[in-house]
Amino acid sequence: MKHLKITVNGTAYDVQVEELDSASAPAASPAPAAPAAAPAPKPAAPSGAVGNISVKAPMPGTVVNVVVKPGQAVKSGEDLVFIEAMKMETPVKSPQDATVATVEVSKGEAVDSGKVLVTLN
Repeated sequence: MKHLKITVNGTAYDVQVEELDSASAPAASPAPAAPAAAPAPKPAAPSGAVGNISVKAPMPGTVVNVVVKPGQAVKSGEDLVFIEAMKMETPVKSPQDATVATVEVSKGEAVDSGKVLVTLN
């Protein structure tokens, strides 16, 4: 074990780091294989009716209203979802005439900037 001192944003931390020899390295390889299995849920999303147009959150916030449902036809500029950020509600609008394929969020959900809210066809 090595004892190291690391400073993060002005706060010093004493840490212990274990060195692994080359014999232990292959044992570490199966561990990343488990996270590789984590992307398996991603293919589950395409197996549904995911659209080819993703409408993403323009900012982080909380979803306060979802006004569309899968299968609904929408016009360009029509409201899809409302996000509240800094006590202001912002509508997220359809970029073009389309049909809602999936709604990826629900009311009350916290979203980050760039999160897919709705997919359209």
